[in-house]
Amino acid sequence: MKAKELFRIKESYGAGFVEIVIWQVPEPIPPSGHPYKYRLVYVLEGKRVVGYDNERGKGDHRHFGDREEAYSFVSPRQLMADFMADVKGAGL
Repeated sequence: MKAKELFRIKESYGAGFVEIVIWQVPEPIPPSGHPYKYRLVYVLEGKRVVGYDNERGKGDHRHFGDREEAYSFVSPRQLMADFMADVKGAGL
């Protein structure tokens, strides 16, 4: 099985934009233990304000400006809900 794109959106949000891309992959991206690869970002004035991804070697994590912390992935639906809650909390 090849990677299968499950969701993709890029649209204006507040004074910036939100981009969400989620794929289902044949095997987890180490050290993540689930079959999804994702990147979600809220950009304002050309800078990432909030971001979620599961880069190889780092696993599931999120960004708040320059700060990075681990993220506990549950499902794609919960991922999008958590991301949008953080975007809304970013003080639009």
